[in-house]
Amino acid sequence: MKVSIIIPVYNRAEKVLRTLESVKGQTYRPLQVVLVDNGSTDDTLVTLNQYRIDESGADYEVKVEQEPVKGACAARNRGFSASDGEWVMFFDSDDVMDKDLVKKYVQEVEKLRGHVDIVMAKGVLVGENGETRKLPYYKNDMIARHILHCVLATQRYAIRREFFAHTDMWNTGLPAWNDWEMGLRLLLARPRLASLKGKPRVTVISSGDQSITGTEFSSRQGYWERVITLMMDEIRCSALKDKLRYLRLLEYRKMVLAAQYYKEGNNDLAQALYTDTIRRVRRSLRMRLVMPRLYRRLCSGKRGTAQIARLMVK
Repeated sequence: MKVSIIIPVYNRAEKVLRTLESVKGQTYRPLQVVLVDNGSTDDTLVTLNQYRIDESGADYEVKVEQEPVKGACAARNRGFSASDGEWVMFFDSDDVMDKDLVKKYVQEVEKLRGHVDIVMAKGVLVGENGETRKLPYYKNDMIARHILHCVLATQRYAIRREFFAHTDMWNTGLPAWNDWEMGLRLLLARPRLASLKGKPRVTVISSGDQSITGTEFSSRQGYWERVITLMMDEIRCSALKDKLRYLRLLEYRKMVLAAQYYKEGNNDLAQALYTDTIRRVRRSLRMRLVMPRLYRRLCSGKRGTAQIARLMVK
């Protein structure tokens, strides 16, 4: 079974080599690696082409594509179109994968005799200070878990090519939070899910100020809210039975955003979003009681608020 790994790259001439080392070190073959330069202004394209020349072989095919439309989503879509693996992985250009990641994905697919559409993996986040923490990982209540924790983050799953081809691809209008929105659409398509057992197999490395989304939210107020609104519309148009619950969890995510504004010192933005959210849930007495308490916890930085929200938001 051929697996394609698609990696968009923008101005990562040095960092991308660490990622590619972990890809080349995979214990599974055949692999196809599709690298998509997204209009880099440094030596990234030169680096990618040299890697293709040096490393591409019979069972390790390396392709280099160029995507002029800015944004990782456009680059991922270009990479998908250029790939031909039966299974596809999307990956980021500054993260690393355990050497057995692809092999474990393939073993899970074979164990299930192909009756699966998405296989998920555990991950660990490495912060700028070097501290690590395990990323949220669950096997039940997946839509709620994804709304709260983005369990289908870009780097943490492999997907059957035919299943992904029937989605609307990556949303090129979303330069950030795009994997959160993509993950919701995938789950709404009712995939057959499986999960890898054992230790975390993906290491997500914080990019800090070099991240495409930056480290703060206030300067792009309005954009984040638009993504949440889009996801609400997708839920309303879905065949879900318990739509109200998921919509309320997205209202909770607005509370998370409001608390982020507050912690960044933008009290006016925080209060406006908080007030609007409370207004939207005013018909539910339970929500009017729960949301202010959750918001105070969020502003104070207390942990575990998302789990409380999942259990209390009905």
